[in-house]
Amino acid sequence: MSAIIEAQGLRKAFGRTQALDGVDLVAHEGTVLGVLGPNGAGKTTAVRVLATLLRADAGTARIDGYDVVADAGRVRRTIGLTGQYASVDEDLTGTENLVMIGTLLNLSTRDARARAAELLDWFGLADAAGRRAKTYSGGMRRRLDLAASLVGRPRVIFLDEPTTGLDPAKREDMWDVVRRLVRDGSTVLLTTQYLEEADALADRISVIDHGRVIAHDTPEGLKRTIGGQRIRVRPTDPDRLADVASVRTGIAGRPPVSTGRNELTAAVDTGEQALAATVGRLAEAGIGVTELSLHLPTLDEVFMTLTGQRVGGDATPAGPRKELAA
Repeated sequence: MSAIIEAQGLRKAFGRTQALDGVDLVAHEGTVLGVLGPNGAGKTTAVRVLATLLRADAGTARIDGYDVVADAGRVRRTIGLTGQYASVDEDLTGTENLVMIGTLLNLSTRDARARAAELLDWFGLADAAGRRAKTYSGGMRRRLDLAASLVGRPRVIFLDEPTTGLDPAKREDMWDVVRRLVRDGSTVLLTTQYLEEADALADRISVIDHGRVIAHDTPEGLKRTIGGQRIRVRPTDPDRLADVASVRTGIAGRPPVSTGRNELTAAVDTGEQALAATVGRLAEAGIGVTELSLHLPTLDEVFMTLTGQRVGGDATPAGPRKELAA
């Protein structure tokens, strides 16, 4: 399987801020590369460099074999880009937006209209094709924006947090679109703030923190890096989280981690024994729970372990940032 997206040693600074500090990325044909990181980690900067919108200070990047600097024109004809915010013209109709893009890509008027109709139908926007985009809901505008990035049938698609602001149902609709794109042979680089999104879609994940790739593996491979099973406890009374933490530390011998949802998780070496001990200790302390479970590590827990933050950027008691060989 050949590499379609290749970046080596990308560096980019904005004044004293080092946005990219030697980033390496690779995605193979017909796969999804998920790029995760806290806010400000460098994800969008990396996408902008790969999409020829920004020139790196150092390092190299190639898209489908074309250098993003020396062959920028060919790269742009190869890629589609959907940014964090819908960029459609709100004074144009759905059809007019897509036909305009087709015309800019040198399609004939007939071909541009045919492609617009195809995409509007695909994204469930056919009934709204003649309406101005300003009358669309947020989810409809996001779908139109993604449709616009596909007019030229790109081999490589950059999706920079494409489902931000969508409700869960519309988010899953977008997931289906991504899966269909990959089935049709496209290669997708996806940045996201939703860990379940990366888990559901990505073949491989690169975790970026402080402008560096600190881990690169499959979702399951990343989960294995922090090892063991986890016990999750959510007390009925959130004010007793500290008591739960004391119970879990006494059993596991290590402090639990807050997920920010009035619950704690703790790594354990002997799952069933630790679960039974936890039940007993919670009962002795008179702590009621609404959830008590034993599970393998989640991608959320991997992220917190690697970066010391939740994906949205809030600090957690996860400890110092860890770095794994990519």
